[in-house]
Amino acid sequence: MASIMGKGGPSQRLLTPQNSMLLLIDHQPQMAFASHSIDVQLLVNNVTGLAKSAKIFKVPTILTTVAAKSFSGPIFSNVQEVFPEYNPIDRTTMNSWEDPKVVEAVKQTDRKKLVMAALWTEVCLATAALSALDDGFEVYIVTDASAGVTVEAHEMAIQRMVQAGAVPVTWLQVLLEWQRDWARQETYNAVMSVAKEHAGGYGLGINYAKAMLGEHASEAQKELGK
Repeated sequence: MASIMGKGGPSQRLLTPQNSMLLLIDHQPQMAFASHSIDVQLLVNNVTGLAKSAKIFKVPTILTTVAAKSFSGPIFSNVQEVFPEYNPIDRTTMNSWEDPKVVEAVKQTDRKKLVMAALWTEVCLATAALSALDDGFEVYIVTDASAGVTVEAHEMAIQRMVQAGAVPVTWLQVLLEWQRDWARQETYNAVMSVAKEHAGGYGLGINYAKAMLGEHASEAQKELGK
């Protein structure tokens, strides 16, 4: 039997702060009102955690809205507060990839791995993801920072995108993939902070370890991240 030979090291499929960018599409009140595939408060928590993760690692981020002043309202305030200096690109198109300003902003980042989340999954995420795939981008869809009008609509849209080549991920997965090594101390504390605030049981575990183990909590926190 031939032995399996490999050079070791990380897969080229993995996200890094240097090879990826984030596109957040239409996280607005009017779009959230009709989203029923996830609890709305959980959705806001997840997309905020994702935005903060990108901020920690200085990952290029683009915010875009649809009909903000006439119909859908402003981007979630939690997300805008993460990037107070960013003005979302407002569109009329449901497919953000049909707006030249959005496409140009994405191309200006010079990143091929495109992490994206949107409301709704079956419209604004699916159309943009399929279009970006056809343009040669590697698309990673953040399923728990996106939502559809029904569970079925959300799930069928994800299946459609995956069949076309998109990679489904979750926001916490993206955060930890960007961190990857707990020896990266320059981002360690910020990652722990976001996890404690937004990562549910994982965050509780970090707080618990600190309370119970004191000075040894850092090692326990690292174990929780495995």
